[in-house]
Amino acid sequence: MKVTIERTALLKALGHVHRIVERRNTIPILSNVLIEARDRQLTLKSTDLDLEATESAPADVGMAGATTVPAHVLYDIVRKLPEGAQVGLETSGDAGQLLVRSGRARFFLQCLPASDFPDLTAGDFPHRFTLPAVELKRLIDNSQFAISTEETRYYLNGIFFHTIESGGATMLRAVATDGHRLARVETPAPQGAAGMPGVIAPRKAVTEVLKLLEDLSQDVAIEISTAKARFHFGEVVLTTKLIDGTFPEYGRVIPSHNDKRVTVEKDAFAKAVDRVSTISSERGRAIKLSIADSKMTLSVNNPDSGSASEEIEVDYDSAPIEIGFNARYLLDIADQLGGDTALIKLSDPGSPTIIQDREGSPALYVLMPLRV
Repeated sequence: MKVTIERTALLKALGHVHRIVERRNTIPILSNVLIEARDRQLTLKSTDLDLEATESAPADVGMAGATTVPAHVLYDIVRKLPEGAQVGLETSGDAGQLLVRSGRARFFLQCLPASDFPDLTAGDFPHRFTLPAVELKRLIDNSQFAISTEETRYYLNGIFFHTIESGGATMLRAVATDGHRLARVETPAPQGAAGMPGVIAPRKAVTEVLKLLEDLSQDVAIEISTAKARFHFGEVVLTTKLIDGTFPEYGRVIPSHNDKRVTVEKDAFAKAVDRVSTISSERGRAIKLSIADSKMTLSVNNPDSGSASEEIEVDYDSAPIEIGFNARYLLDIADQLGGDTALIKLSDPGSPTIIQDREGSPALYVLMPLRV
């Protein structure tokens, strides 16, 4: 293999693909990036066996070929080369090394055979559709904070994507929950999404998707099977295995009869929660909301450090209620609200609470209360 490529193009491609390579691997080939030169382009591929990233960049190919080299080492070399430099990549004979040339610098990297590199992309993807990047970002941004980190409930370690019929329209819905809070976000389903299987995209995959959403004016082509999903971002293709599990019937935990409605200015509410929770215990983070007569009193009583309270004005005309929440969870949800106000729908101190921007908002959050 003999190829010359601009440092900027190589660095951009390596920057996208090297991220999914784990720093420590018991399987040596998984520490490497596959480099393939042919048809006037250089293609880079990396994988951790659950996730695979591929990107192509234009290059001057003197001799076609393929090999694999340590991904993080190659990325660090290219990153430290001067801007505007030309980078030469060359393998020769059976030496098992890749020569990286740029200016007067020479690096020899140990190679492993390209034939040993695993391929994750095999198989059919029967469901295909295109989603605006800005909508995909919103679906993930507004739900990923609620992904569970509890490994024993592995089916909650991702975002559940599926289509539903709502008000005569087909919607694409993203749902995440950790058992304490739930996020449900939806957007009109694009053509081709109807009938897709419900799939659970793992946490690492959705984090990488967010990082690759650099151009929010583009559309992202998405392909789905029952076991894998593939995302196309221009020259970058990300393929992921899906979580093999059944997402719970989340509709059962979304209350439908919460008749006590509080409307509050979002920023004032979030800042008050943040201030008052300063002295809450790190473990519990419990904060009490006392709501009556168009006022909400937020209070914390921590035997170890003292107490705090703050009163803010709200729009509320139901019976007085006191309810406790985890302050961190309240702030996480407030961060997702896009409007100026928050609508909080309550039932009683022991039942789930709904939080939205407004009635009918495409994003809905459910929060379990705490005893305080």
